Amino acid sequence: MEKKRYLALDLGAESGRVVLGVLENGRLSLSEEHRFITGPVSLPTKYPPHPGSSNLSDISLVWDFARFWDEIKKGIRLAQKKGVINSIGVDAWGVDFALLDKEGLMLSLPFHYRDQRTTGIMEEVFRKIPKEKIFEITGIQFMPLNTIFQLFSLSSTHAPILQVVDKILMVPDLINYWLTGKVVGEFTNVTTSQLYDSRSRNWSDEIISALGLPKAIFPEIIPPGTKLGSLRQSLSEELDCHANVIAPATHDTGSAVAAIPAKEEDFIWISSGTWSIVGMNTKQPIINDASFRNNFTNEGGLEGTFRFSKNVMGLWILQQCKSQWNDAGLDYSYDDLTKIADEAPHLKSFINPDCYEFLLPGEMIEKVKKYCQETQQQVPETDGEVVRAVLQGLALRYRYVIEALERISGLKTSTIHIVGGGSKNRILNQFTADAIGRRVYSGPVEATAIGNIIVQAMANGDIDSWQDGVEIINHSFEIEEFIPGDQKLWNAAYSLFVNIQKRTKLAF
Repeated sequence: MEKKRYLALDLGAESGRVVLGVLENGRLSLSEEHRFITGPVSLPTKYPPHPGSSNLSDISLVWDFARFWDEIKKGIRLAQKKGVINSIGVDAWGVDFALLDKEGLMLSLPFHYRDQRTTGIMEEVFRKIPKEKIFEITGIQFMPLNTIFQLFSLSSTHAPILQVVDKILMVPDLINYWLTGKVVGEFTNVTTSQLYDSRSRNWSDEIISALGLPKAIFPEIIPPGTKLGSLRQSLSEELDCHANVIAPATHDTGSAVAAIPAKEEDFIWISSGTWSIVGMNTKQPIINDASFRNNFTNEGGLEGTFRFSKNVMGLWILQQCKSQWNDAGLDYSYDDLTKIADEAPHLKSFINPDCYEFLLPGEMIEKVKKYCQETQQQVPETDGEVVRAVLQGLALRYRYVIEALERISGLKTSTIHIVGGGSKNRILNQFTADAIGRRVYSGPVEATAIGNIIVQAMANGDIDSWQDGVEIINHSFEIEEFIPGDQKLWNAAYSLFVNIQKRTKLAF
């Protein structure tokens, strides 16, 4: 097979990466050409709180996309030096968006999904259109950070920006627009907005009308694998690059799931990173009373499938603890944290990572200890015990979500596949196998970039199918297996976990 080069622009909540994938003789190799910090920027603002909100903060959290764009171009230049790039694909997180004017200029820096302007906004939206009706239309779980609530926070305060906006673009769609000039919304990321009608397979006129949003700002929706065309001429000349641009599954989880090397069909996947997303692939969205009550979601996947899943807070909590320790002069690496957790007592205590207090940043170590104290568990004393309480809580929450997924879908699964950066956390992988009592396969680590590249290769006709991509992944990357151990203590801990959960407030 002729050597092919694909570039994945993989934007995450902590970092952005430009990853070059080379496909040759049925094997895929990756090289990270450029990495840059993303993360939010705090800016002073006069942004008014929405009616009824107690949020009087004069600080907004935004994304500095002007800088991200400069870093992306730097990465493309570096990759181009290694040979002709056949195509480029972008993936990023969901829910956040940019607003463009009629000239195609970005009107403001996009808000970060953890900005507090959506505090209390969900109840206001439900007064406009019932919660049950929104779920019936979209099948999407309710989180205050969803696009629907972010947009209504602007509408409810009569923000002037809505008077001049011409188009709304989700994060990866913004980058695709800057690359090609095409103003479109890719299916997998659009579904995260909670403004997509899974029945009509288009933006929901009913929700948009009920919230008083301008319908004309929502772009045409395209499926993953769509060829968007060549780079803008000016950009092509600036970068000396003539690659085509393809929309993969632009939601990063959609791309990660596309890279799961499962030979069996009955599996659970966990995309593990800042967020953990736990789910299964289904041919149709599962929208019923049970999925509504459990706040499960149906996001778009490849080839018209849906990802029936639920967000779990993920390694965000550990990242916050690490940052706090680093600020105190304890320069822990993630390997260090795994080591000290492995040395801590087994199942002394655990948290529920989806409790509301863990959603917002700040003082995370104290929050972990306070949770254990308030739930009448032993309070973690050492740093290792704090880490272990977080990781054990994640594994127990995974079990709870997986049992609910199977109960609601009526499908029984045999194995669990963990992909993404969090799959490197071997102690969490083992905890997951032990807590659930099933084999866990971890890897590939670079699932998001790999899935992005596999879809590019399919769109270019370089491979024939998704299953061919699975074979390439299995031949190209290391996949590790974790066998469940003794479940007796885990089963006792799980019973306690479920009882405690009944008395706690969950974030979503």
